[in-house]
Amino acid sequence: MKKKSLTQDNIWIKEPEEHDFPAAQDYLELLFEPDQAQKIVEKLKKAPTITKKSKDILRASKLALLPETNIHVRENLKKVEKNKKLSPILLVRGEHELIIADGYHRLCCSYYLTEDLEVPCRLV
Repeated sequence: MKKKSLTQDNIWIKEPEEHDFPAAQDYLELLFEPDQAQKIVEKLKKAPTITKKSKDILRASKLALLPETNIHVRENLKKVEKNKKLSPILLVRGEHELIIADGYHRLCCSYYLTEDLEVPCRLV
């Protein structure tokens, strides 16, 4: 897909997929007690889907941009090429940085497509 034809609507589905929430909880349980992680995920389920630029999400998370050769980033880039849409990402405000609870590889994929494109996300 050419960068000129990239839009939020042809890259992203509107709402997170159901399997994204257990994946987020698994990750969050590494950072929080299981009960607290579950409460955060419940908030993510109820939060509205908003949009933020991939470059800003990446900066706020303080995570490194994964290389395009990363297998999961590459798989997501191939999905977009085949006109398959990606699921919005799930974000949690940490004390000093943004936590990407689910969707780090999708975020990196989006950044490679165009860093200024709005990324749908849930943020709590």
